Amino acid sequence: MPNCLTLKKSNCKNCYKCIRHCPVKSIRFSGNQAHIIPEECILCGHCFVVCPQNAKEIIDSTEKVKVLIQSGEPVIASLAPSFVANYDGAGIDAMRDALKKLGFQDAEETAIGATIVKTEYDRILREEKRDILISSCCHSVNLLIQKYFPKELSALADVVTPMQAHCIDIKRRYPNAHTVFIGPCVAKKDEADHCPDIVDAVLTFEELTSMLNENGIDIERRMDENEHSRARFFPTSGGILKTMEKDAPGYTYMTVDGVENCIAALRDIENGKIHNCFIEMSACAGSCIGGPVMEKYHRSPVRDYISVSNYAGTKDFDVDQPEIYKIRNTYEAINIAPREPSETEISAILRQMGKFKPSDELNCGTCGYNTCREKAIAIFQGKADISMCLPYLMEKAESFSDNVFKASPNGIVVLNENLEVQQINKAAMQIMNIRYESDVVGDPVVRVLNPKVFMDVLSSGKNSYDARVYLAEYRRYVEQTVVYDKTSHLMVCIMRDITDEETEREHKEAVSRQTVEIADQVVDKQMRIVQEIASLLGETAAETKIALSKLKESITNE
Repeated sequence: MPNCLTLKKSNCKNCYKCIRHCPVKSIRFSGNQAHIIPEECILCGHCFVVCPQNAKEIIDSTEKVKVLIQSGEPVIASLAPSFVANYDGAGIDAMRDALKKLGFQDAEETAIGATIVKTEYDRILREEKRDILISSCCHSVNLLIQKYFPKELSALADVVTPMQAHCIDIKRRYPNAHTVFIGPCVAKKDEADHCPDIVDAVLTFEELTSMLNENGIDIERRMDENEHSRARFFPTSGGILKTMEKDAPGYTYMTVDGVENCIAALRDIENGKIHNCFIEMSACAGSCIGGPVMEKYHRSPVRDYISVSNYAGTKDFDVDQPEIYKIRNTYEAINIAPREPSETEISAILRQMGKFKPSDELNCGTCGYNTCREKAIAIFQGKADISMCLPYLMEKAESFSDNVFKASPNGIVVLNENLEVQQINKAAMQIMNIRYESDVVGDPVVRVLNPKVFMDVLSSGKNSYDARVYLAEYRRYVEQTVVYDKTSHLMVCIMRDITDEETEREHKEAVSRQTVEIADQVVDKQMRIVQEIASLLGETAAETKIALSKLKESITNE
């Protein structure tokens, strides 16, 4: 099946919001990127609507439509009845004028085809008396039944959609015409791909608006009146029922919208809990006026309903009801069943996710799956990854950080901005002679440490690194680093005990001082000895000089 939704990988931020909102979980994650699984997707467009990064895109068909227009052959637009809600104040005549300026030969309301379809529904209920009949107007609902509830295909009305019915009628009247459906739906693009002989192309309202803007065409805000237009109610919840005669005896008529509600109803049908019932089913809450393009760019359900209601007439369009076989459609089952894991395989995956017993299964849904068990099955089928489990990741990260925190040989103290102790490890407790963690956690840090450095770091925003501090109360020397994390609003104090290093350094300094003192003493003593020797030598020399002088004098006299 061609995929009408694509992914801009550069935009995907791995937030899992699309899988949380996907009613059939047809999205897998690989390489931290979301990937739509075409064979499982029902094209409801929920992922397109909820994606906060606009990573989901609808395949653009504007170029295809331009080629059709440029071909020279007539191109006629089938305009979904929800247009009156999307283009405020513009009726079909105003829309036709704008579309003709784009090159379309004409524009008609898809509600004409809706009249054909609802008339056939009434006939089936009256003449064929089926137990349950589900409307076939919504392609996403049709895909839901074909892929996920194939046993209930017998309940799905074997009638074409209003889009196909109208395009069949257009081509009956204009055999060489090309048809382009314009509406708020993603799924219609896929539906058109399956009936190329009936519908040549599909534009969303967003694509039509872009084409109009590109050509500088403004839609005139002009309404028209037509009492023969009751089928204009079709895009509203319960709109099909409003147009039907509902004259088949013994039937209950009801409306179900939203994929989750449709799934619940189909399960009841599957379990034999519903009988003698006609069910109008729509994948979008509020029906087509809640379609993905409407919801993302023009979400105003109450006002939109009023716009459609005010524009709708009281009588049916004047149509030529075609022969039954011309609007008959066969919906076949689409096999998508992936291999289901055994209980042993599920349990093994749960254990890898840190779920060893039922109480470990939080079923929080942050991964996008309703239960841990569903997540385990998705992992087995290659749709999900263990790392998508937020509690698992948090527990793993906390376990790792706790191990580092507890095993660190350095003392670590964590404070809040009020300078209150939030955490303290054993190494820090040993440095400060603290017996129990509870003795200080929650208390001001001033109880155990001088708060000045913390106050300075907090006020200045400048961290302090490798400051040598003497903790006199504990007779410890530490190399202290204080870091302030503004994001977490926490301060971390890391203390490396350097008491032994300081003691060794002081011992070495003492030895050095003692050595210097001894050296000084030796030098002083030696100097005294030298001086004494010098003094003695001086006296001896003087005496010798005197003696020699006397001897010289004595010899001279002789």
